[in-house]
Amino acid sequence: MLPVIALVGRPNVGKSTLFNFLTRTRDALVADIPGLTRDRRYGFGRVGPVPYIVVDTGGLGGEKTGLAGLMAKQTLLALDESDIVLFMVDAREGVTASDQDVAELLRKRGAEVRLVVNKAEGLDSAVASSDFFGLGFGETAVISAAHGDRVADLMDELLQAFPESAAEAPPEETTRVAVIGRPNVGKSTLINRMIGEDRVLAFDLPGTTRDSIDVPFERDGRHYTLVDTAGIRRRSRVDEVIEKFSIIKALQAIDSAQVVIAVLDGAEGVTEQDASLLGLAVQRGRAMVLAVNKWDGLSDDQRETVRRQIDLRLPFVDFAPIHFISALHGSGVGILLAAVDAARAAAFRDMPTPRLTQILEEAVIAHPPPMVRGRRIKLRYAHQGGRNPPTVVIHGSQAEKLPGTYRRYLINTYRRAFDLQGTPVRIELRSPENPYAGRRSKTTPRHERQKKRLRKHLKGKKR
Repeated sequence: MLPVIALVGRPNVGKSTLFNFLTRTRDALVADIPGLTRDRRYGFGRVGPVPYIVVDTGGLGGEKTGLAGLMAKQTLLALDESDIVLFMVDAREGVTASDQDVAELLRKRGAEVRLVVNKAEGLDSAVASSDFFGLGFGETAVISAAHGDRVADLMDELLQAFPESAAEAPPEETTRVAVIGRPNVGKSTLINRMIGEDRVLAFDLPGTTRDSIDVPFERDGRHYTLVDTAGIRRRSRVDEVIEKFSIIKALQAIDSAQVVIAVLDGAEGVTEQDASLLGLAVQRGRAMVLAVNKWDGLSDDQRETVRRQIDLRLPFVDFAPIHFISALHGSGVGILLAAVDAARAAAFRDMPTPRLTQILEEAVIAHPPPMVRGRRIKLRYAHQGGRNPPTVVIHGSQAEKLPGTYRRYLINTYRRAFDLQGTPVRIELRSPENPYAGRRSKTTPRHERQKKRLRKHLKGKKR
């Protein structure tokens, strides 16, 4: 399971700014307005030695009723499901009464807390943290979330006790398949249909599944574990205490799976929540199969509308095969496992270095990289850098300046060459380091030598 880190504190101490820095996104709204974040926001952390889930929460204060009370309830749910809580305070404002209220609440919950003094850019660390020792949380971390100062050091320290994600390991005999989607799109019904029995609860009520459920089974000599996840609903509707952070469970299921079946509701079309959830799965590099459910009940016009929505709203999953199914009646379900097998095989495919380099050379000859400031980008050789997802490392001069369009061209070229359908493909670009960078040259530039000779000549004339 991925570790979970929750960001808590009173309003306007920089929680969303730190969330954006840790996830390398701009998903959380940031403005100098207290209380801007009202619901929990989830993302995969990218700063630190191991993967993790980071949770942005609304500000805690003294209010127990109304909107503030609902925000506090959301934050308390985050505390219950977190491995580490980062209690954030503002170095510029010092300790406030709201900070003391939050500290008291955290002590009562018994969570593992690390006090983080934010907005400390330009301040001495000892001075910035001195005001907050009275809160009683021991050692403090002094950072600037806006500038990223000392954030990486903090994450290295916090995460050193957690192992690498098991999902990055070589494939096991059993294929783990996470079935994800919004509430009431038919995930549990689909799993029951795939295994041929009523193994998980299926009911026409959003939110029936509250936790991730492992369903192992065997088909044609192959072993699978289907993971039925709780539906990811709009954040404004995630306010029931009974859900107990089901979204975290779904994200952990995505991380531990080798393949994801993303279930869409054909009757409702592609929604913003669908795009957000699929984006998180792609961010983790998971192989994917799209299953558009309830297809049998749609008219021809409705079907065409859904196809258009997939093209327009989900261009980032164009690698995933699309299957139009009816989980209730079974149409189209029988070929899903074959698509899962193909996606898993692609995700863990071996790509020999000579072949990767040959494909690179052929691609460069067919379409040379563009010029950058009058200099040609030279791509020299490639090798495999990882699996699940397949990663190609390309070496060359100025490689890091390769534009995104040419990167996508290379991804599509490798996808066709190695039949990498059903899995995202990543390209890493590396340029050699200049061995003379930072050194003073021992040779004098030509124009400097010419100036030196001219000065000697003029001195001789004066004499």
